[in-house]
Amino acid sequence: MHEQPVEGPLVGEDGSVGYRGVTACQAVGISYRQLDYWARTTLVVPSVRDASGSGTSRLYSFRDLVVLKVVKRLLDAGVSLQNIRRAIDTLRSHGVEDLAGITLISDGTTVYECRSPEEVVDLLQGGQGVFGIAIGGAFKEIQGSLSHLPAEPAMPHPVGESIQEPSAGDELAARRARRRAG
Repeated sequence: MHEQPVEGPLVGEDGSVGYRGVTACQAVGISYRQLDYWARTTLVVPSVRDASGSGTSRLYSFRDLVVLKVVKRLLDAGVSLQNIRRAIDTLRSHGVEDLAGITLISDGTTVYECRSPEEVVDLLQGGQGVFGIAIGGAFKEIQGSLSHLPAEPAMPHPVGESIQEPSAGDELAARRARRRAG
């Protein structure tokens, strides 16, 4: 059954606002065939009203449209529909009902849920945790640690003079000295 384009949202039986399939396709940038397939295979089920036989149409909420857009972006990034489905199934199995409220990142193959700046979860490995290292954060930590540690000049030592272990602050101390001089 083909739906007729309708301007604006429609109201479901419970008073919630919804968008017909054609409107959802236009807003998200997908074909009606994709939308229909994703609904029939329960990848993204319309939350306002699902089709219930001939003459009824699905109504998607705004949040459903957000999830549809995320699925489309993952597809555009090269993630297979099978892997997208596995990622969303993993989220649902962990009790995440509001898929629009999470952040997903992908390398084009796998899909990760970013729970915080420190915690990223590989959704294709059953929710196994992975970690990221923020280089800027490490840089600031080292700067803070070195601010009260001694630094040694990076000059050659004369023969016979005892050589001490070089301090990790050499480069930082040299940068500070150059900044002060400039």
